[in-house]
Amino acid sequence: MNRTILIVDDDQKIRTLLKTYLEKNQYEVRLAHDGASFMAEFERFRDEISLCILDVMLPDTEGFALCQAVRRRSEVPVIMLTASAEETDRIVGLELGADDYIGKPFNPRELLARIKAIHRRSGQDRSQTPRYFRFNGYTLDVLERCLIDPEGASSPLSGMDFQLLKLLVEHPGEVLDRSRLAEVTRGRDLGPLDRSLDVQVSRLRQRLNDDGKQPALIKTVRGSGYVFATTVSSAHAL
Repeated sequence: MNRTILIVDDDQKIRTLLKTYLEKNQYEVRLAHDGASFMAEFERFRDEISLCILDVMLPDTEGFALCQAVRRRSEVPVIMLTASAEETDRIVGLELGADDYIGKPFNPRELLARIKAIHRRSGQDRSQTPRYFRFNGYTLDVLERCLIDPEGASSPLSGMDFQLLKLLVEHPGEVLDRSRLAEVTRGRDLGPLDRSLDVQVSRLRQRLNDDGKQPALIKTVRGSGYVFATTVSSAHAL
């Protein structure tokens, strides 16, 4: 697995700190100071990059715009850095396809733990896992990490959306509590006011055309978590 991380932040001290710390932990680090330099580095080294770290506030653009640009080109994991205490910033980042977020100021050890958790999840051994999961006309392709709709159109899934849907289709009819869902998709537990999982479920429901007011596929179990309320079949080949 590639261990190259691309970081964009307009604060030189933060860039230097992260580069030094991550290189000591056996990562190769590439740096950018604004949106333009980030996109140039991303296009040049796209096949080598295993994760991107995006600062929300940049001199020539916003990290949100960069996250969208990355998602149009790749499913490489994205961590957002935000100095804002507003929950809105975090929700927007997740809605745009970010895999995680961390607030400034941050402890480099916590960021490293988040990076390792994302790499660990994305590098799981799938050799014994069925490649395809079928439900309600949809097909989840585990190898390609994409969702095929009833008309046969394929669309890629971001890191957390893929992990969430994969867990749901592997456990149909089983109530999955919030802490388990958070651990699988984020590698950590949720705080008491953290709505990021609910945002992610809402986004996935939209992908599945599952009515948010009366969902038929991903149902909320109040006080516990969610249940995938449909029949799922699996296969190693179409």
